[in-house]
Amino acid sequence: MKKVVLAGGTGFVGQDFAQRFKERGYEVLIISRQPGHVAWENQAGIIQALEGAELLINLAGKSVNCRYTDENRKIILESRTRTTRILGESVLACSNPPELWINSSTATIYRHAEDRPMTEKEGEIGSGFSVDVAKAWEKAFFEFSLPSTRQIALRIAIVLGEGGVMEPLTNLVRFGLGGSQGPGTQQFSWIHIEDLFRMVIYVQQHPQLEGVFNASSPHPVTNRQLMESLRGQMGVRIGLPSPRWMLELGARFIRTETELVLKSRWVIPERLEREGFTFKYDTLDLALAEILK
Repeated sequence: MKKVVLAGGTGFVGQDFAQRFKERGYEVLIISRQPGHVAWENQAGIIQALEGAELLINLAGKSVNCRYTDENRKIILESRTRTTRILGESVLACSNPPELWINSSTATIYRHAEDRPMTEKEGEIGSGFSVDVAKAWEKAFFEFSLPSTRQIALRIAIVLGEGGVMEPLTNLVRFGLGGSQGPGTQQFSWIHIEDLFRMVIYVQQHPQLEGVFNASSPHPVTNRQLMESLRGQMGVRIGLPSPRWMLELGARFIRTETELVLKSRWVIPERLEREGFTFKYDTLDLALAEILK
């Protein structure tokens, strides 16, 4: 039986991917801290799981939806770099290593951009804590030289599907708070979860591809357009805006950071489109219509 290993595969994306791979006839092994999975502390078990696998996908990392305290900053960073290094060392120890290792990265690695889109070739790396984490994550991944395993880092935008970020967004609209957040001009780069999975299959089937790829829809929107589309799809006419001061207050109350909403992520999947990948849900309205059906 074909085998895929999902590292950190217990979250929104991991659970979705596990089901899709099972439907394709794969044996799915998950590395996590949950009972019944291969434990991160069990390197022999990780090596055994990786032996003969077609594909390793690493999604591990503490959620950034929290306050950036010193302790949380340390955990966010180490939960990405440490797990990536464990996987790299385990791949090197395999007799029959995975043919492809896809490691998560993030579209947040680029600077706040309202002037032009960021591509893999022309994009400018930003600064600050979140960017530092992204850079360290990719460095940990690419510091391994793996003779038998192709390596791809996906700089993933906000993933839209049933669950995940859609839950708080639809709740805002439902309770009349679905207006623009902050200035509303910040770009919102996103990808439908089905297209993210299709992207994984595409790079798996094209063995000439390696390196860094932006995993985002070709048509990002502004925050204002995002909330307008949500209201339209949900049949809600009015949505009160949330000014920056209100977001700052709310973020403290629910223990998160306003960067998650206010940073302008304007990311374009230039490399993948040039390689021939086509999106099933290329516009936000198409994606929302499918998710909210």
